[in-house]
Amino acid sequence: MKLKPLSNHVIVKAAPQEEMTKSGIVLPGTADKDRPEKGEVIAVGTGKILESGQLLLMSVKIGDQVVFKKYSPDEIKIDNEDFLILNESDIVAILED
Repeated sequence: MKLKPLSNHVIVKAAPQEEMTKSGIVLPGTADKDRPEKGEVIAVGTGKILESGQLLLMSVKIGDQVVFKKYSPDEIKIDNEDFLILNESDIVAILED
């Protein structure tokens, strides 16, 4: 199944969360941890229509690694995969190499 966001919505696949102990052991993320705050954009809407009728294009694109507000996304599960849906305005940064 393919997700196609509408308007200024973005679909993100959350980045796996890992935690490191004081001794340097990496612990994989678990379901009881806090919500994710970063991930990869997998789909974007067409943009937001302004009151003037103009289309404001999206500033993120598929493949971007983004940081977003912790409690803003809606979580959905499709074909046993978890995705996050959020407004573009809830994205606070694009991570660059």
